[in-house]
This record gives sequence, structure tokens and C-alpha cells, in this order.
Amino acid sequence: MIEANKSEEKKISIAIVGLGRISLKHIEAILKLHERARIVAICDTVDQLVKDADNLIKEGYSKINIKDKKICKFTQYLDLLTSIKFKKIEVDLIVITTPSGLHPKQVIDAANIGVNVCTEKPMATKWKDGLEMVKVCDEAGVKLFVVKQNRFNETLQLTKKQILAGRFGRIALVNVNVFWQRPQSYYDQANWRGTWEFDGGALMNQASHYVDLLDWLIGPVESLNASIATISRRIEVEDTAVMNIKWRNGALGTMAVTMLAYPNNIEGSITILGENGTVKIGGKAVNKIEIWNFADSTKDDETVSQVSYETTNVYGFGHYPYYVNLIDTLEGKDSPLCDGREGLKSLEILSGAYRSAQNSKTIHLPLDY
Repeated sequence: MIEANKSEEKKISIAIVGLGRISLKHIEAILKLHERARIVAICDTVDQLVKDADNLIKEGYSKINIKDKKICKFTQYLDLLTSIKFKKIEVDLIVITTPSGLHPKQVIDAANIGVNVCTEKPMATKWKDGLEMVKVCDEAGVKLFVVKQNRFNETLQLTKKQILAGRFGRIALVNVNVFWQRPQSYYDQANWRGTWEFDGGALMNQASHYVDLLDWLIGPVESLNASIATISRRIEVEDTAVMNIKWRNGALGTMAVTMLAYPNNIEGSITILGENGTVKIGGKAVNKIEIWNFADSTKDDETVSQVSYETTNVYGFGHYPYYVNLIDTLEGKDSPLCDGREGLKSLEILSGAYRSAQNSKTIHLPLDY
């Protein structure tokens, strides 16, 4: 068993499973929180990814003068779980950043040995799998977290504050655009990309965080109607999609998504139009407030220019505050802002959208199966 000195005993011990590019954001966030959490194990079926992640983590710890960090390395998830089960390694949280279709079984297997688990978006590619994940984690008495880092963007936090304060009045229309570029070479990187079973399409994968905003910002969805198309990429799933939405609060909206924007990512935006206010958050990844108009004035209006930020990627900087809440929750200091049930909300909309597209009909929520 890994021996922990007294300074390490109270830290949250984390294992990261799946070491592709999104795992780098998790590693970065955990390293910043090194006084409260530590990475004790990494796992990926690709040896080189394990080596690269090991070097990255050790380099990160070296920069902050933390030495003699032993990181257990695995190429099989079962071996990691076996080591945890038989107490060869102590792990408080398993972070799943593998292909989406693998999330359900990996989450359930972690829950069955009594370990808290965090999964990247989407939590699953099938509605029934998401429900089962929540059920099993509840029964096992472990916490399930789902990554929704965009919720922590200061641009969106400020906007949600205005919605809760009623500054928009009745919201009339909401428009979400995700105009990104994913070339064929992106899908050709791995055989699971662009498949229904393991990945999902432009809505399920790339636009998942934006689908989350439909419920988190505006409220429960009453009904939706969607169309999807595979126009240019050689993949099973859609590269382009549109959706019409009606919320329970009476608002109407649209969502337009494509991975064919030329030549690069153009926009990831949400525009909210109410009887007393209009806000557009744009940029490549809802990182800039482009329109901010309200009938009244408050001190929040003075902070608009401060919350916009520059980003070189579509991930933004929300993983760090996400982990702050996650660690606070595991330490009993807070409640989870993005747990399994929150993850189900966007998965339900996504599942409804695909059912609508498949059957050419309007889908009403909540789903009955």
C-alpha cells in the first residue's frame, strides 16, 4: 500500500482513467489544488499516454516543490479496481475521461467497490444507462459527479444571476449556436470517434455543454423537435443538427450545431431575449459578453467587462472551480453543483432530440422510459 505522510493524509486521493486531451484539464486543475488533492494513479490502454501523463504530473509536482510522488500506472481499468478493492492503493475518487460509451460500466464498476466517481460529459450516450448510473451510485452510497465546467464560466454565472433576479422579465426567445470545425482527421484519430455506441454526434459530444445550458440557465424543457444530418464527415453520427425548443416557462428557442464551420471554430454562443433584457454571450466558447442591455441598472452591470476572457480552446477555465466544489463536497463542506441528477437533465434533452430526429416528431419531456 502507498504510505501517506501526515501532510498527505487529509488530501483527496484521485485516480484518472482515460488520458486523452481532456484529461489534461483535469490534471491541470488537480495540480493547482495540490494542497487539498493528489493524483495517486493513472490508467489508459495506450502505454504512451500513460507515460506522457506520468511525466506531466511529475513535472507539475516538481514545479511546486512536491517531491517523491509515487503515481501508480495501469493499462487496464480492472487492474486499477482490483488494486483499490484489495487496498493496495487508496483512492477516494475515480475520474473517468474515457470515450462516452464506456462511462456507464466504468462508473458502475467503481460504485460497486465503494469509490466515489466523476465522469466527463456526456455521462452516457443512452438515457437508460444514465438512470442506471445514478441508481447504482445511490445504492452503493457513493457520490457521482458529472463534469459541467461551462457552468462555472464567470460570463454564465453573471447571466444566471440576472435570470434569478428577474431582470429579464419574461424570457421570450433563446438562441444557442455552436459553429465549430472538426476535420475528418479529428474523427480518424481513434476508431471510437464518430460512433453511436461510444461517442455520439455533434449534439451529444461537442455541443453537450451547450445543451446543458438549456436547462441550467433557462429552466426545464417542455418539448423539442430536432433534425440531424451527416453532411460531410465519414462518421456514423451527425456532424450538423438543429433543434426547436419550448420551455415550461413559455419561452421558445432554437439550437444550431455544426462541426463544418470553415475554416476554424467560429462561435459558441447563447442569446437570451426577454421583455426587459437582452444578453448575448459569444466568443468561441461562451467566453465574451457581446450584448448586455437591461431596462434597469444594478452594480452587476459594472462587472460585465471584467468577466469576459480570452481562450485558446473550447474548454475554457471552468475545471478548476468545478474541482473546488467537488473537493468541498467530498470534505463535507458543500453540496455538489453538478452531480448525477444534474447530468441527467442534459442527457434527457439529448435523448429526446435523437428520438425526435429518428421518428420525425415532437418529443415531450420528461421522458417516460
